[in-house]
Amino acid sequence: MRATLAALTDHEVQGLPYLFEFWAHPHQLPPQGDWRTWVILGGRGAGKTRAGAEWVRAQVEGPRPRDPGRARRVALLAETLDQAREVMIFGASGLMACSPPDRRPTWHATRRLLEWPNGAVAQIFSAHEPESLRGPQFDAAWADELAKWKKAEAAWDQLQFALRLGDDPRCVVTTTPRDAPALTALLGREGTAQTHAPTTANRAFLARGFMEEMQARFANTRLGRQELEGLLLDAADGALWTARTLDHARARWLPRLDRIVVAVDPAVSTGKASDATGIVVVGATTQGPRGDWMAYVIEDATVQGASPDSWGRAVIEAARRHGASRIIAEVNQGGAMVGTILRSIDPNLAVTCVHAREGKVIRAEPVAALYEQGRVRHLHGADLRKLEDQMLRMSVTGYRGRGSPDRLDALVWAVHDLILAPPAPPAEPRFRLV
Repeated sequence: MRATLAALTDHEVQGLPYLFEFWAHPHQLPPQGDWRTWVILGGRGAGKTRAGAEWVRAQVEGPRPRDPGRARRVALLAETLDQAREVMIFGASGLMACSPPDRRPTWHATRRLLEWPNGAVAQIFSAHEPESLRGPQFDAAWADELAKWKKAEAAWDQLQFALRLGDDPRCVVTTTPRDAPALTALLGREGTAQTHAPTTANRAFLARGFMEEMQARFANTRLGRQELEGLLLDAADGALWTARTLDHARARWLPRLDRIVVAVDPAVSTGKASDATGIVVVGATTQGPRGDWMAYVIEDATVQGASPDSWGRAVIEAARRHGASRIIAEVNQGGAMVGTILRSIDPNLAVTCVHAREGKVIRAEPVAALYEQGRVRHLHGADLRKLEDQMLRMSVTGYRGRGSPDRLDALVWAVHDLILAPPAPPAEPRFRLV
């Protein structure tokens, strides 16, 4: 880069800020190959808007300011007209800010239209008004934040009908991912290319301290994975847990816990392809009326492909780390061997062996109800992402993910033992007065 800069003339240095290929991150550059739609998924501030604006520039601009480009008519589609104007056109990373002075387009407010010196035009539309796309036709389009459009399917369909000019009409979509049917369907469609980046990829151009503040507030949360890591997180239809429920279940600190247990759902086999052994640590406050008891999920210590001795030691180590008073072990698969493995490693820890006599959904529903009541919390800062992903895939009709929900099974057993299990009957007196 130093050698390139040293060889440039003064005029070339002045033009350098507008040569996006020189500055762009890989996720901001169009993919190779024959695609119709390019979807740029990214966290907040990852540079999606700049990538969209620069792609439009590359379509409409020719070698010289008045030379034609490959596209002559462009559709700019946002959720509202205001957002199209203020973000896509006049925003800090919009078309006006990205264009060099001799190629900067003119905004015709009454026509809602941009016009470049070479005659190319771009017209703005609102996704709230899909019918406004009937009639116009285009050879390129830029759709911003598709995942949050309220009429996404209708607006997207109308845009596709309008992309009918030229030899190869294409569209770029810039969006923070959400579990929206229109986005999910688009990503699964043949002819769709995709790039992705988290917010951290563009941190050099973000305000000082922004990432530290965001990490402090949203690290290891579903919202953080969506808005900062730019990941598309789905939830099963009829899910027992929702993203909103889990985000409201955050606890920034732990109270004094009266009981702590470690629950384990052992895998049947070992090896990389086998199910994991779910190991989850949960504590509870059990003072006052039973309806006031609260559970706190402290750690997901699940291990993958471990031998019985290895997962047994992982369970014991988790119990020692958190001062657990009891281990809750599901023994449907391993039978008495599960308890034997654990007691052989540490005979001093109490082990309760439980049998699953009902289906996973029936066992999970009462625990899901506790979350709705606000009686289960997830410790902020604990890495519970994989556990929460399994929770979001458990629906009223069954588990919608691959393999077994081992982490979720362990969580259910732990919360059931701490909050839902009936209290032990009082011990019979050794002597009875007569």
